[in-house]
Amino acid sequence: MPESDAEVESESDAEVEASAPPGEGTPEPGTVRPGGRTARVRAAVLRAAGDVLAEHGFAHLDLADVARRAGVGKTTVYRRWGSVTALVAELLRDMAEQSLPRVDTGSALGDLRANAELVQRTLADERQGALFRAVIAAGVCDTHAAAALRHFYEVRVAEWEPCVTAAVARGEFPEGTDAGAVVRAVSAPLYYRMLTTGAAPDPADAHQAARAAVAAAAAGVYAAPR
Repeated sequence: MPESDAEVESESDAEVEASAPPGEGTPEPGTVRPGGRTARVRAAVLRAAGDVLAEHGFAHLDLADVARRAGVGKTTVYRRWGSVTALVAELLRDMAEQSLPRVDTGSALGDLRANAELVQRTLADERQGALFRAVIAAGVCDTHAAAALRHFYEVRVAEWEPCVTAAVARGEFPEGTDAGAVVRAVSAPLYYRMLTTGAAPDPADAHQAARAAVAAAAAGVYAAPR
């Protein structure tokens, strides 16, 4: 049974006020990490937003519809997020935080292949692949969505950069190799395949992308010129 607007708003507002630093103003929508019932509401709303994006795309994302799907009062959603772009931004932040951490296989190829396989599985997943296509499309026409998408990839690239740094230390890649550029080079062909063919990349595509990125990095393609 959905909670009433008054019930949800009362607890949500109390938790937001309690978690805001003393002397500071009201936080930006969706930036306070909630607990208790508010955490459950947040999780339900983000799940519902992801479902709408996957099923219908950014153009059909509506806060009232998200509230209905999440089983919460629509006033709660409007007051907490205020706009669909703020909601998408928090969804992307949550996705970045929930993504699997990097692995350490002891080799550049092993590490970057793991990264490629993670990206490939995500894009091949029926729900996640559709969600990413919707968010990428939103980023093309909405500056706020674009900023949120950039932040998502900044977080994910930064998570995997130490794999490249370690490869440099092992002598697999030359000094001055741009770690972020190498990580992006792994996932770029997988996204390109999805966006230009409409087909999700397969494991063979992931392995090829990793091998290509490693070969290019080893040849100094991503190293700063001396």
